[in-house]
Amino acid sequence: MRAYTDEESRTLRTAVYGAMVLVSVAEEGALDQESHAGVEAMATLPPAVREVVDAGAPELPAGSLADVEEGVLAALRASVALLARRSAADAEGFADAVLAMCGKVASADGRVGADEDAVIGRVRVALGR
Repeated sequence: MRAYTDEESRTLRTAVYGAMVLVSVAEEGALDQESHAGVEAMATLPPAVREVVDAGAPELPAGSLADVEEGVLAALRASVALLARRSAADAEGFADAVLAMCGKVASADGRVGADEDAVIGRVRVALGR
């Protein structure tokens, strides 16, 4: 399998870290617990994707929270399309892992709030689920 370009790598990192950030900021919660839960859940990413995500710093879109969300959701859609062109299994694994990460972040404080659930719903749609 060919390596990911710098742009593809940035898109994957934006999608993964951005999804976790969107859930984390949706409601007040235990930021340390949420961060730890999300990073721990990253282990479920397909190995090739995990390697790319681990290889660089995350980059989130600039602007308001709405701008950030729009950019992250676009990165999620682009990531699924990119991965599907390369490997259907990696695309499925990526979507499953991102949803699992979002769930872990949302439930890190013992409950999933309505705003967190709404963000997860938008992430699910962006992932084509």
